[in-house]
Parts: sequence; C-alpha cells; structure tokens
Amino acid sequence: MGAVTVSKLPVIEMFGPTIQGEGAVIGVKTMFVRTYGCDYRCSWCDSAFTWDGSAKDKVKMLLPEEIMDELTLLAGDNFDCVTISGGNPALIGEGVGTFIDLLHERGIQAAIETQGSRWQDWFYDVDVLTISPKPPSSGMKTDWKMLDGIMNKLKTQGKSAYSLKVVVFNDEDYQYAKSIHTRYPEVPIFLQPGNDDVTEEGDISARLLGRLEWLFNLVIADSEMNKARVLPQLHALIWHNKRGK
Repeated sequence: MGAVTVSKLPVIEMFGPTIQGEGAVIGVKTMFVRTYGCDYRCSWCDSAFTWDGSAKDKVKMLLPEEIMDELTLLAGDNFDCVTISGGNPALIGEGVGTFIDLLHERGIQAAIETQGSRWQDWFYDVDVLTISPKPPSSGMKTDWKMLDGIMNKLKTQGKSAYSLKVVVFNDEDYQYAKSIHTRYPEVPIFLQPGNDDVTEEGDISARLLGRLEWLFNLVIADSEMNKARVLPQLHALIWHNKRGK
C-alpha cells in the first residue's frame, strides 16, 4: 500500500489565546484558526480578507500537525479549545477532519462556525458546531434544501452539540431569524445584533450596546421567540474592531 496523503489546509491567520465572543461557546478561552476561502460574499462581512484577495499573500498551506505546532508555539498548553473559522471552513474536506482528530487526541475541544451552505462528514465530530445562515441584509440567498439536509443529518446522526446563530441588522433580518427558529424549533438559536461599521476606529461599545438593546426589545415583545437567546458580540464590546482579538 502507498503512503496516505494528508490534505493541507489554507490558513490565513492563527491567534490566541483569546475569549470566544459569539454563540454557544461565548466566554470560553480559545485559540483561533482562520481558513481562507468562502462561497459567500456577505455585504457586511467582518472578515472579507479571507476571501476578497486582499490578504492572499498571507495564506499558508499547512498540514494539521503544522497547525498544531504553531498553536503550541503561540500558547503552550494555555488552551483546551480551538475555534476553526473563516471564510467558510466547510469548503475544506478531510484536512479539517484530520485536524479535529488531532485536537481530540490531545484533549482539546473543536468549535466551528459555518453558514450551512456545504456539508462535510466531519461535522459529526465537531464538539460545538454553529450553523449561521445569513439574513437578507447580507445579500446572500439561503439554499433551504441544503440547510434542511444539514439540520436533518445532525438531528438524526450527529454526535456534536450544534446550534443556530443569526446576525440581525434590521427588521427584515429579524423576521428571517424567526423563520429559522420556526423551521428548526428544537435547535437552540442565538441572535446577535450586527456590527454595521467594521472599519470604525476607537470605542464602538456604545453603538453596539444600542443595537443590543434594540434586539432585546424585539425579542422581549415577541412570544414566538421565547426560547431564542440574544447575545452581544462580546469581543467587539471589549476590543472593538481590532483584528486578532
């Protein structure tokens, strides 16, 4: 038999340890591995450098073991969670699955967020999987057949803890979030107010808190959203629009 070829991952940045600012693992100390490439072009994307070509020269093709070595070099043993983000890490095949196995061998939890536009079998092995379909303000269209298929597979076969997250910028987005919750009522859903200026410098916390209060009030008044959980972008409140936080 020939040697097994392990796929490399396109990695554009790694940083940490920091605190996860969103979703089901909010507040957890984590390292971040950000992959390059996305099948979406969201109008308000806060990490467009992962797909728009502006930072393509920073992409490294790394083996899972090389990623693990770099994380250890950055933080030693000062973490037991790694968040794989993008872009869309679901564009990448078995290389991510191999990396997740490597993390688990070391007792490290894997958390991943993806928009629900692609399926990968390694979804089953993710410890905390966030499916984050994009609302109308993004300019993207939801592939409902694909999303239904993903949610059904996770429901019937999945081992991972999974949840939904929708970013809400306006009333139309809120109605979209309600439709997601109605469609998958048994799945925990997190709502997050959108940051509508990801280039603003300085302290943006007052603006973000105002948007959070707006979203709080919508949910408080809505009996159909009794089980929805509203969270801030915690990292943006603390570190504002700084990269690598």
